[in-house]
Amino acid sequence: MNTACAHIIDDDEAIRDALEWQFRTRGLACRLWPSAEAFLAAWQPDWSGCIVLDIRMQGMSGLECFDALRARDCRLPVIFITGHGDVPMAVGALKKGAFDFIEKPFNDNELLDIVAQALAADAERQRAAADRETVQARLATVTAREREVMALILEGKYNKVIADELNISMRTVEAHRAKIFDKMGVRSAVELAQLLTGIRY
Repeated sequence: MNTACAHIIDDDEAIRDALEWQFRTRGLACRLWPSAEAFLAAWQPDWSGCIVLDIRMQGMSGLECFDALRARDCRLPVIFITGHGDVPMAVGALKKGAFDFIEKPFNDNELLDIVAQALAADAERQRAAADRETVQARLATVTAREREVMALILEGKYNKVIADELNISMRTVEAHRAKIFDKMGVRSAVELAQLLTGIRY
């Protein structure tokens, strides 16, 4: 996986250079791109960080680039910058999922603060995705019968009730419960429920 950084896409070399200096002064890693086309040609799905994207550029516009990235399922936070924006444009970009929208000329510290927030948001998104993958991998080891027992455990049912509903002995239910907890890396039904919140099983 690539190191997280802010990707600055702007066809104005002076703006790119100025932003790079500001970012490096703040200790924020960045890469510079002279066009949307150049960025899209290089973009990889495992990139992390955020994108600072100018709206009005030669060739593909920032908004067109944003649509292309979303079509590729790119979830990097995108911060639009523009000297020609208006309220409908800003609202439209935010409704599509843009992280923020800033008009030029902007306060450098304001932009850097927003970029820092975007980098943190992306890092959290990546951590959450990794956690979901770990849970899914654990779930893959749970047998069909254990899933039946697990579903009833998550409904808050006691072992005796589970045994009656599945027509098995209580000892068998206890054995399944122990295996489920071991496989899922939890110690209680409460932990199991918390672990599986928002995950289909």
